[in-house]
Amino acid sequence: MTAIKHALQRDIFTPNDERLLSIVNVCKAGKKKKNCFLCATVTTERPVQVRVVKVKKSDKGDFYKRQMAWELRDLAEVDAKDASKENPEFDLHFEKVYRWVASSTAEKNSFISCIWKLNQRYLRKKVEFVNVSSQLLEELPKAEESVPSGESQSVAGGDEDALDDYQELNAREEQDIEGMMEVCEYAISNAEAFAEKLSRELQVLDGANIQSIMASEKQVNILMQLLDEALSEVDTIEGKLSSYEEMLQSVKEQMDQISQSNRLIQISNTNNGKLLDEIQFLVNYMDLSKGHIRALQDGDLSSPKGIEACINASEALLQCMNVALRPGHEKLMAVKQQQHLFTELRDTFARRLTNHLNNVFVHQLILYYLSGHDQSSTLSQHTAELTLPKHSPLHRDLLRYAKLMEWLKNTQREKYDGLSRTYVDYMTRLYEREIKDFFEVAKIKMAGTTKEGKGNKFATLPRKESALKQETESLHGSSGKLTGSTSSLNKLTVQGSSSRRSQSSSLLDMGNMSASDLDVADRTKFDKIFEQVLSELEPLCLAEQDFISKFFKLQQHPTLGEVESDGGVPSRQPPPGEHRHSMKDMVRLMMNKIFQSIETELNSLIALGDKIDSFHSLYMLVKMSHHVWTAQNVDPASYLSTTLGNVLVTVKRNFDKCISGQIRQMEEVKISKKSKVGILPFVTGFEEFAELAETIFRNAERRGDLDKAYVKLIRAVFMNVEKVANESQKTPRDVVMMENFHHIFSTQSRLKISCLETERREAKHKYTDHLQSYVINSLGQPLEKLNHFFEGVEARVAQGVREEEVSYQLAFNKQELRKVIKEYPGKEVKKGLDNLYKKVDKHLCEEESLLQVVWHSMQDEFIRQYKHFEGLIGRCYPGSGITMEFTIGDMLEYFSSIAQSH
Repeated sequence: MTAIKHALQRDIFTPNDERLLSIVNVCKAGKKKKNCFLCATVTTERPVQVRVVKVKKSDKGDFYKRQMAWELRDLAEVDAKDASKENPEFDLHFEKVYRWVASSTAEKNSFISCIWKLNQRYLRKKVEFVNVSSQLLEELPKAEESVPSGESQSVAGGDEDALDDYQELNAREEQDIEGMMEVCEYAISNAEAFAEKLSRELQVLDGANIQSIMASEKQVNILMQLLDEALSEVDTIEGKLSSYEEMLQSVKEQMDQISQSNRLIQISNTNNGKLLDEIQFLVNYMDLSKGHIRALQDGDLSSPKGIEACINASEALLQCMNVALRPGHEKLMAVKQQQHLFTELRDTFARRLTNHLNNVFVHQLILYYLSGHDQSSTLSQHTAELTLPKHSPLHRDLLRYAKLMEWLKNTQREKYDGLSRTYVDYMTRLYEREIKDFFEVAKIKMAGTTKEGKGNKFATLPRKESALKQETESLHGSSGKLTGSTSSLNKLTVQGSSSRRSQSSSLLDMGNMSASDLDVADRTKFDKIFEQVLSELEPLCLAEQDFISKFFKLQQHPTLGEVESDGGVPSRQPPPGEHRHSMKDMVRLMMNKIFQSIETELNSLIALGDKIDSFHSLYMLVKMSHHVWTAQNVDPASYLSTTLGNVLVTVKRNFDKCISGQIRQMEEVKISKKSKVGILPFVTGFEEFAELAETIFRNAERRGDLDKAYVKLIRAVFMNVEKVANESQKTPRDVVMMENFHHIFSTQSRLKISCLETERREAKHKYTDHLQSYVINSLGQPLEKLNHFFEGVEARVAQGVREEEVSYQLAFNKQELRKVIKEYPGKEVKKGLDNLYKKVDKHLCEEESLLQVVWHSMQDEFIRQYKHFEGLIGRCYPGSGITMEFTIGDMLEYFSSIAQSH
């Protein structure tokens, strides 16, 4: 085995800088015996790597080769199978289990012992040895005794040098040996004689060494004496060290006792500190001062100082009640007592606050009425300027309690809701009376029956205005019930010294589209009144909504108790559903209740204005749209925005009804059979509507609605103009079309309505076509026979007769042509044109002033016909020398003289 070990060291491990420490001849368990060697090796370089290497002979059997290697640190377990009996089998547990059978138990034990020593020396992770005798691991020399001397030397000791039994000679040793062998000539030929000589020389050297030792006996005795003295000193020192150790042991015991006492003291101090923290926590956050308790129980809720003290006390109480107690606090009797006290203080103060605010509501409203804001004083003070009373003093007085209302909201929601309902009930009655009186005055002013007395004071409703009052009362809240045909006549009779109408005249005629009985001043007055109404309602609603949000704490920001309080104490979460949308809904519900009469009154006022004059819907649409747009910019979901938006729907419906009424009026127009038509009333009505609408809708938000109405109206105007022209008996159809479409074209060109540009071009085209048609038809009458003759000539040419052969036709020969021409001398032509001028003058109306335009067009057409006739004479009767009895110059003189004479 030693030879094999030397061979493996030389051939396999030395080239790899490894040293072989132990070797065992093994084969795999349960298989055919294919012997191999397991080697325990270490590297010669630092850090040392310990490996288990499997080596086997090559197939040819002349050398060994390295087959597999495992790092010792990957070895998890060594299983020797049996610790009490000799068993050559053992297992090595790497990433998998390798089962081996050693050639002898001694080799197996030697190899396992080497593995154990290497594990103890080099590895932090200790390998687990199973079924290995403890005697084998602990008593190394005994284990080595059973191994041959060469093998025991390979594994004995813990030092790396003792694990190696072979060492090569260095260069100096080789030189010494070679020198000795050169001195002795027979060293090589007779090794035994050389060995004996070396032995004799070694004995001589040993004897010399012994003699040298014996010669130095005296020094040895001195050395031994010194050693004895040293040993006695060592004994003395050991005795002192023992005494010191005993003293130190006593000190150690005392220090242990002191350390134990200090640990107990530290634990006690820690517990006392924690207890103090708990007490301070409870005292800081669950203690309410006596001043706060007095304020909650008996604090003055009328004075500013008392209110401020109650606010501070209520906030302190809320903080105490919202403290997040630590685990176990709720079991303390003192905490339970404090919580009970807080609950009683909360209930007591909530009752006091609720009763006081109820009284405040009642007293404030009573004072408000006593200060002169009843129905008669409201009418008296606000008739002239049409204004609503302001409630800022009431709001200012109540806002002092806003923080208390917030506290009540967070602690006693039922009482908070009750106060909210109480406030809404009181304010509903107040606003209902004020708004009703305000709209009564607005309706009186709108109808133009306000009696202005001395000092602009309006004391009572006069008897002569009772009809109006009855009418406005019937309209109150019934805007949706107002119906009526635009063709019917609804009259509202009023009397007044300031009215420009007589007592028997009617304010309006809803069948009259142009509303000619109303002047611009009346409509301007209505516009100002309606704007004043909206301008008064808007700040009133906004102020009340702002007050409700602030007083009842319905703003969209965290309220008291929803944010973290001072000291880092967690506070309560907001009530379920208390979010932004619900706050907006609450504000809207309260506003709907308080101002429930505004929408009804507005609809009633709109119905009255529409009944007075349907054109008022234009003013109302513009004004209402502007105020809706303004309100939506402030808050799209506000009560004002929603209400005005609802009313805007009614106004838009009235505007559409006005447009439909005008169209229906066009369809119902009847033309007198005995008089000429002229400019139709709905054409002038459209002009009036367009002028008024362009003035009203300048820079308006709802321009698109007007443009749609324009298109509907102009198409109806076009259609009904043609209808009337077809039905006209007195006035020719071309005249009706020409004059009315000329008027429409002029109106659109003057107003420059961009959405009607297509209709403007269409109106011009219709006017031009019917002007040309009328001129051609009218000119056929003065030269009737001549026209008939040349029409016949053109008919023959159209039938295929050559122009130069027309003169051979019996009815169209030269004699017939001369006969027709002689019938129209210059005098007769002028006479015929004069009669034509008079006839055209009868057909045309004076307001459109188209006579000269038509007459000039007839002149141009007559000259064109004259030239056409001359051309036909030259082509059909060449060389005949036939000419007309008058020239173009004569015609120009005829037309000019006739126009000047008339």
